[in-house]
Amino acid sequence: MTTSNTDPLLALAAQAGLQTQWDDAWGNPQALSPEAIRTVLTAMGLPCDNDSQCEASRARLAAEDAAQALPPLITADVDRPVHVPWRDEIAQRPYRLELEDGTVVEGVANRLAGTSTPNGPADTGGGRLALAPIATPGYHRLLIGDLRTTVAVAPPRCYGVADALADRKGVHTDTKPWGVSVQLYSLRRGAQTGLGDLTALAEICEAAAGAQAHAVAINPLHAGFAALPARYSPYSPSSRLFLNPLYVDPAAVFGAEATADAIAALSLADTFATAEARSEIDWPALSPARYAVLRWLWERHADLLPADVLQRFSAYRARGGSALHAHACFEAMQQHRLRSDGEEGADWRNWPDAWRDPQSDAVAAFARDHADDVAFHTFLQWMAADGLAAAQQRARDAGMAIGVIADLAVGTDPGGSHAWTRQAEVLNGFHAGAPPDVYNPLGQDWGVAVFSPRGLRQHGYAAFIEMLRANLAHAGGLRIDHVLGLARMWLVPEGASAREGAYLTYPLEDMLRLVALESWRHRAIVIGENLGTVPDSLNDALASRGLLGIDVLWFEREADPPAETTTPATARFTPPAEWPRNAVATTTTHDLPTIAGWWTGRDIAWRAKLGQLGPDETEADAMAGRAADRAALWHALVEGGVVGGDRDAPAQASPEASPEAVPEAAPIEAILAWLGRTKTPLRLVPIEDLTGAVEQPNLPGTTSGHPNWQRRLDIDAGAGELFARGDVAARVRALRSTDA
Repeated sequence: MTTSNTDPLLALAAQAGLQTQWDDAWGNPQALSPEAIRTVLTAMGLPCDNDSQCEASRARLAAEDAAQALPPLITADVDRPVHVPWRDEIAQRPYRLELEDGTVVEGVANRLAGTSTPNGPADTGGGRLALAPIATPGYHRLLIGDLRTTVAVAPPRCYGVADALADRKGVHTDTKPWGVSVQLYSLRRGAQTGLGDLTALAEICEAAAGAQAHAVAINPLHAGFAALPARYSPYSPSSRLFLNPLYVDPAAVFGAEATADAIAALSLADTFATAEARSEIDWPALSPARYAVLRWLWERHADLLPADVLQRFSAYRARGGSALHAHACFEAMQQHRLRSDGEEGADWRNWPDAWRDPQSDAVAAFARDHADDVAFHTFLQWMAADGLAAAQQRARDAGMAIGVIADLAVGTDPGGSHAWTRQAEVLNGFHAGAPPDVYNPLGQDWGVAVFSPRGLRQHGYAAFIEMLRANLAHAGGLRIDHVLGLARMWLVPEGASAREGAYLTYPLEDMLRLVALESWRHRAIVIGENLGTVPDSLNDALASRGLLGIDVLWFEREADPPAETTTPATARFTPPAEWPRNAVATTTTHDLPTIAGWWTGRDIAWRAKLGQLGPDETEADAMAGRAADRAALWHALVEGGVVGGDRDAPAQASPEASPEAVPEAAPIEAILAWLGRTKTPLRLVPIEDLTGAVEQPNLPGTTSGHPNWQRRLDIDAGAGELFARGDVAARVRALRSTDA
């Protein structure tokens, strides 16, 4: 490729938001090849085969920006000057600001020269208007002449754990806050449900609150595909705006007697009994049975439900508006297309042209002709929302300051409801993923679609705000999966390898301001999953906005082993007092081994079985490395004083103990006591570690061979009785043993 072709291509890439250079997981600088740049730009609909095409594509992007005299939404910080992109050369312009509370502020904005703005991308016109600071957070209406826009003014930081404790006066606040994380489907509650449901969530919230916990973090409850039970990963949903009806407890709405009648009428008692007895969920078998019960009850809802319940459903349907209606239509339409077209009909991109537009007359006609099907899916969403709201209320009533912490997946299935209804804001033709790194030398393609940064800006971030509000509606906190996506996202063109992707820049400051604003409006904490290759600058940006990171025991290690260490093959574990204080402390995550699994090398055995070891790695080598790590952790526990000679033989309690001298049984209580010494705002312990489970919920990089998102807790206790178990209670006491 010649130099004459390179410059226009790089200029187009920069204008489109591609990062052509970055540092990889090993800290080595990387640069996109011209071929990779062309692959991504072409997939973005920007022709770039030669210089003239590059210039034409650049002109098109500039024209799109110029088409909006003012962006639909501008973000700003409270008590800081508001900068508005402006192309006019006039030095001053009067403006009128209508605040949310009805207050009107009038002033004169001054033009500032420059080519960039802290509120978003580079200005194409070369200037900005500076407005006086606004002291009130909120979404305010700005008028400049005949032009109008919204100014989203954010508080300095997100709502925090300390704020939640202060708001909940009278609750147990004399200890360092802690919570439990659960895979909701894994819970049991002594009923023939086949999976943990929203009633189980309410029960574990109350039980955890009784053990002085302030939070229960759960897996994503995003809407899946009612007609496609084999697609059950909580991180590949159909929509992040709505909920998964499989978690509904029909007895909470219809009563136990009506629910039992439905199961009997459908001859499903044995099906549910078998499902409840299993240690792993057979989603393709269980899902149709649960939907059949819900459908049977829906067909009789007018007779079974009292007037006040029907009124609540009617009010919910009215509030849900077009978004709720569209999602319900999608569910009914997808099922219809599957019957006529088979698997190909599942993806809306394969539907007839008239059906691809949610606003089309054809979709409206389908909704009229299948009104009962659409109403059924709307009713399912109401039951799910009502169940989640009830669980959060029971958590608060039981004394939790935070309650449920919801989980926001990084994206959605490109053939799902969210991508269909928000086509202007979702990138089509791409999957989110990750570049090659230490654990995945080939890179990763997660198969999910994400928002388009240009689409978000052009539509006033409406889809992003809508999504935040939907996920914060019935929660006291929100975990944002792969929070790196607020700054940049590795995009893989459909059909290309993960190596052929590129980082696309996102408007980080705008999005962080909106997260902070919605956090306070919902009075919910925000946790950003910042594991992996994350630039320090991003962690600093998250911390400055009050987003809590996640610190995992396995990764909290000193950069280099000290010279005097007796285990030179591994780095020392960072003492709890030195852990970062702007993060949540946890032992592990759903993608990583449990304490017991890590201690025994169960994750290594799985990786070896499924061919996930590195090209030059053997299972024996990996196990030897784990032995050294295990010894290092044991030494840390000894040095921290959480284990000693009264528990184990002197050689085992010594900092000089060899890996072979480490006890075979995982010292779960000691590890939790060690974690309890961290100074972080919140400590989260997975329920698997409180129950001593060996297996982890998910093994990344696998779609078969490992029962991802299927394991149920293999213990004889319901959600409400978990914290009364002696082993669980002892581990909670260990965690809280250093509480002030």
